[in-house]
Amino acid sequence: MTHTPTAVRPDDRMRSHCPFCSMQCSLDLHLAPGSSLGYELKPSPDFPVATGRLCQKGFHAFDHTVHTERVMQPLRRSAEWEWWQSNGAGTGDLAARSLSSEATSTAWSPAAWPEALDDIAARIRQLQERYGPDSVAVFGGGSLTNEVCYLLGKFARVALRSRYVDYNGRYCMSSAAAAQQLAFGIDRGLPFPLEDIPQADYLILAGTNIAECQPTLMPYLLAAKKKGAVIVTIDPRRTMTSKIANHQLTIEPGQDSLLVSGLLHVIVEERLYDADFVAQHTEGFEAMQEAVRAFSPDRVAALTGIPEGTIRQVAREFAGAKRGIVLTARGLEQQVNGVEHTLQYINLCLLCGHIGKPGSGFGSVTGQANGQGGREHGLKADQLPGYRSIEDPDARAHVAGVWGLDPRELPGKGVSAYELFGKVLDGDIKAMIVLGSNPVVSSPNNARVAEALAKLDLLVVVDLFETETAAYADWLLPGTSFLEVEGTMTNLEGRVFYRPRVFEPAGASMSDAWLLCALAERLGRGRYFSYSSMSEVFDELCRASAGGKADYSGLSYPRLQEAQGLFWPCPGPGQAHPGTPRLFAGGVFPRAGGRARLHAIAPQPPAEVADTEYPYLLTTGRLGGHYLSGAQTRRTDALAKKAPEPVAELHPALAEQLRLREGDRVRLTSRRGSLDFAAKVTADIHPRTIFVPFHWGGDLAVNRLTNDALHPVSRMPEFKVCAVRAERARTEQAAPALVHTAKADALSD
Repeated sequence: MTHTPTAVRPDDRMRSHCPFCSMQCSLDLHLAPGSSLGYELKPSPDFPVATGRLCQKGFHAFDHTVHTERVMQPLRRSAEWEWWQSNGAGTGDLAARSLSSEATSTAWSPAAWPEALDDIAARIRQLQERYGPDSVAVFGGGSLTNEVCYLLGKFARVALRSRYVDYNGRYCMSSAAAAQQLAFGIDRGLPFPLEDIPQADYLILAGTNIAECQPTLMPYLLAAKKKGAVIVTIDPRRTMTSKIANHQLTIEPGQDSLLVSGLLHVIVEERLYDADFVAQHTEGFEAMQEAVRAFSPDRVAALTGIPEGTIRQVAREFAGAKRGIVLTARGLEQQVNGVEHTLQYINLCLLCGHIGKPGSGFGSVTGQANGQGGREHGLKADQLPGYRSIEDPDARAHVAGVWGLDPRELPGKGVSAYELFGKVLDGDIKAMIVLGSNPVVSSPNNARVAEALAKLDLLVVVDLFETETAAYADWLLPGTSFLEVEGTMTNLEGRVFYRPRVFEPAGASMSDAWLLCALAERLGRGRYFSYSSMSEVFDELCRASAGGKADYSGLSYPRLQEAQGLFWPCPGPGQAHPGTPRLFAGGVFPRAGGRARLHAIAPQPPAEVADTEYPYLLTTGRLGGHYLSGAQTRRTDALAKKAPEPVAELHPALAEQLRLREGDRVRLTSRRGSLDFAAKVTADIHPRTIFVPFHWGGDLAVNRLTNDALHPVSRMPEFKVCAVRAERARTEQAAPALVHTAKADALSD
């Protein structure tokens, strides 16, 4: 039955923030006695980010929190399920089986919290006694509050004493984060406030479909256009965002560095760059100049198909603009060359002096709700709170001091999110805790991830629902929704804001933060996790971040509530610092010598290129009505009806070649497997590119096909480019199974 929420402080208006994209729009829940749920959701009229607006996901953000499939109490994998699996029923796709009526009736046994926590802690201790502290890993999510991100990183390193912790933000922002660190010395998605965007005279939007992924950001772009700004979109598809563009540059996935080399060539050769800014505020110009020398517009036009005249026009217009902004996102960042692509666009801004002043700058549009905060407070394998390096002795000493530890007790650097599963297959990791993420759907080459999860001796999943990942779990613990937890979030522009708790936890669910503290107590490390409130957790986070790049030490719950958010860095202690809406003012960068770095980039091909066997390129992305792995939005009827399953978009020329019509099924085959999708024929895509959204699991999970090649620095997988073969699907062909192994199958072998 539908869960009926209980308000913490019932009144006429209860404020929260949308749980989905990085805009984090504010919303209000109003008492509505006549409605079936008793509440009505409306956009908040006075929050400064997206005043008075919500997108379709935001308007339905309440729905999944009261869904009938919510996990309401701890669930333990039942003996009946193990028997059912090992007696001939365990074939095919486990994720699909676990959601079937026969499987779910026997899959889980309800348990009380003491039983669940005692058993989990006992099994962790047994595994660590036998295999060492690093035998247990933690996999987090980018939609958790700053407080939970902080505690999860601390839990891994202090309670588990394990180096193996990372999160799904590695799949989101790691390329842009690495590039901004290299070029600027600091990584904040947007180093300027959103209010700067309408002041720009020229905007380049590369690999970002803002109209569907961050819809409430569109009014900022439209305001700029209304004032006369020129907008350029660069993407393999003519997206909804492209409809407002003056120029749409349709490129093949993987060609961004090549295209920008042509733009830089024009600016350098025609001496259109800001010579004073380059001389006073950058280094590396000569090497960058030499790197682009060979990429004349005619050569780049021949390689990319973008007309030479268009390349020259965009380069001249951007360089000549008084104020220019470049925004990038996952389209070019989720590639094995994603760091280099991003650095090229940063080169473009630096070369033209479009940075550090109102209406100008480079920014990467964060994808997840708290993808920014997640990478600031120790949820990445190589980081400690405050965006400190875990390999920096001074950083280790500072954070250990806040935690009351000897720095020598802190483990070292671990591995990235996807590499955790390789460690499982290698036998190094024996147990994993997954909190707020669904890596079976969101990881590349995800059959390998499923194989790894099946091999674990212990898998604990904390989530609202029985996800595709939870199908492998030994324990499924009920998570709390965004309306049921107090905490802070950090949006795409670096604005830290307070999100209050509106409802009591559903059923027997426990706050993620208190769950971690309770488990730490049973692991004998409770003295490091003794908090009386979430504000106490936040205060410790602020102290741990003090002096770091992402310095929150001047923040507090009262300050954030009063100001409706403040921008980091905001050093403290005290109430004096106003926060930092715009970084790099005056052309000063937090690198040695205060200068930004121009990089000499030699464009490289993707890890896989089209060939005679796999002649097309598959790319993936989001739809406006869904979010990440779809665990929430696929359970929201109004959103699921608009996009009940993924479709493969392909160009009419390719459809004619394959003898496909709209609605026919097309089989896509990569080096990792085959899947069938309904075909959508559209001229709004590069002729040799096929697009499939990634929000589904099972036999509709396109990440069954994607390439798990990793960037050597960021460890970002190659989601956006993989070589495929395309053919008309024969109706007699059975759809391939996503998962060929199950935990019970592995145990019975």
